[in-house]
Amino acid sequence: MQRRKTKEIKIGNKKIGNNNPILVQSMCNTDTSDAKATIAQIRQLEKAGCEIIRVSVPDMKAAEALKEIKKNISIPLVADIHFDYRLAVASAPYVDKLRINPGNIGSIDKVKQVVDAANKYHLPIRIGVNSGSIEKEIQEKYGYTAEALFESVKKNVKILEDLDFHNIVISAKMSDVNDTVRVYRMISKEYDYPLHVGVTEAGTLLSGSIKSSLGIGILLNEGIGDTIRISLTDDPVREIEVGFNILQFLDIRRTKREIISCPTCSRTKVDLISIAKEVEEKTKDIKVPLKIAVMGCVVNGPGEARNTDIGVACGDKQGAIFRKGKVIKTVAEDKIVEELLKEIKNLIK
Repeated sequence: MQRRKTKEIKIGNKKIGNNNPILVQSMCNTDTSDAKATIAQIRQLEKAGCEIIRVSVPDMKAAEALKEIKKNISIPLVADIHFDYRLAVASAPYVDKLRINPGNIGSIDKVKQVVDAANKYHLPIRIGVNSGSIEKEIQEKYGYTAEALFESVKKNVKILEDLDFHNIVISAKMSDVNDTVRVYRMISKEYDYPLHVGVTEAGTLLSGSIKSSLGIGILLNEGIGDTIRISLTDDPVREIEVGFNILQFLDIRRTKREIISCPTCSRTKVDLISIAKEVEEKTKDIKVPLKIAVMGCVVNGPGEARNTDIGVACGDKQGAIFRKGKVIKTVAEDKIVEELLKEIKNLIK
């Protein structure tokens, strides 16, 4: 995969673009004005691996809470602002990035005040357009299409560039996978700004993960994307899990263990589904890029799983544990998980 070359942008203690690692981010669903609850959720997300966090700022009370939030977290904080430029200006001292649509802020004078605040505190601005924010005149001409969103991006970028502001990140999310891919392809040909990619309003855990994996996966495989967010109607921690899985399975960033398991068939003589789920659960906190195989029979055993680091190939009420394709011991079914975990621990050491 050849990464698209983009400008380097600094967001707090992180850098994106210019071949820096693709970062995984999320957004809080707490009331931002409740600093305690928001900090607690961000700390959970930090533990899960979240690298940038965004919070909505719907009013001045939320903006005032940012100071306390920022003091108590360790990852870059992004303020999500709509319409009211005063909220962006009030948020600027306490965040690492502003997310706005310049076109819905109002007059150029108001946008300039936001730009001045961003310059003062060395903040990038993410232009975040989506299918729900397409300007009326563009919508009337193009409808709710990728072309419409691309025109909206160009209009919003021009507003900032006309103010000589170029510390820009762009996102243009749609809820349709194909439209999302199309608009990001157009943007990547037009601009060298870093791109934050995702499928907006993707849905609940299963359907949202699938849609996001398709849209984000296609784009990343084409070298498009510098940060990602999985938009799920679920606990934001799940967004981080799915995001890192996408990067891992595309071999972009390998940051944790990976489970390889077969779908089972009539040759399977053990309760492989339960074994695989237990191994998955008990190894979920391993932050070493191990490949662990859980296979139901010798057909799918050390041979097909030879490229894994460690695994088990099951037989009739037993399992052969192997490393790099070589069997090191055979154990009874009720000892498979225990012995496999023991060997995984030894391997990590």
